Amino acid sequence: MAKTIQVRVDDDLKDNADSLFASLGLDTSTAVRMFLVAAMEAGGIPFNVMRGNNRDAAISELLARQKAGARFYTDDETRQMLRSIITESGV
Repeated sequence: MAKTIQVRVDDDLKDNADSLFASLGLDTSTAVRMFLVAAMEAGGIPFNVMRGNNRDAAISELLARQKAGARFYTDDETRQMLRSIITESGV
């Protein structure tokens, strides 16, 4: 059984997000489902949540992860993995 999530957002944000996701071959509902699946896989928010715009700290963290051997995926690889996860989970 599917459940519905309703979220109120600014008109500009919704229009811009719709355009962005369409350019990626997605609709907004699928993008939200992808976020929820990624959050479940990560056990939390699937990206860093920080106060302000601390770009230097984010870059330092990424460089440290790269030096530790972390694998970074291309946009296409990431989309393919997320599509596979969504398909396998029946979302």
